Amino acid sequence: MSTEYQTKRKIEFADTDMAGIVHFTRFFVFMESAEHEFLRSLGTSVATEWNGDKIGWPRLAASCEYLSPLRFEDEVDIRLWVSKKGTKSLTYQFHFTHQGKDIARGEVTTVCCVTNPGEKLRAIPIPDFIADQISCPS
Repeated sequence: MSTEYQTKRKIEFADTDMAGIVHFTRFFVFMESAEHEFLRSLGTSVATEWNGDKIGWPRLAASCEYLSPLRFEDEVDIRLWVSKKGTKSLTYQFHFTHQGKDIARGEVTTVCCVTNPGEKLRAIPIPDFIADQISCPS
């Protein structure tokens, strides 16, 4: 079972602001990208089909604490782990480092939903083919 996922990202010029450091909003993009990679590593996606329904993962909450700046062409290490697995939701923790230095910490809570076009979103239990692959600390 997966407890964590690690990835890297090279900071691009478009990630930076006028001061030459990564704009704070980009960390939310980085967290989302890491989540997408994590789900793909489990053989699924943030947008998948299951039992004839489209399944998605809308956000319930997202936060990020910034500790040190990143700059153009820095390579950031991103560690994701599931800190809470509910029946219908997942809470991810993110730790960003560059050359061993703490850069930022983030958290995102998502809920598994049916996202069929023309229908109201509705939360559902995380399908077993996903839930059975994810573990988290007790």
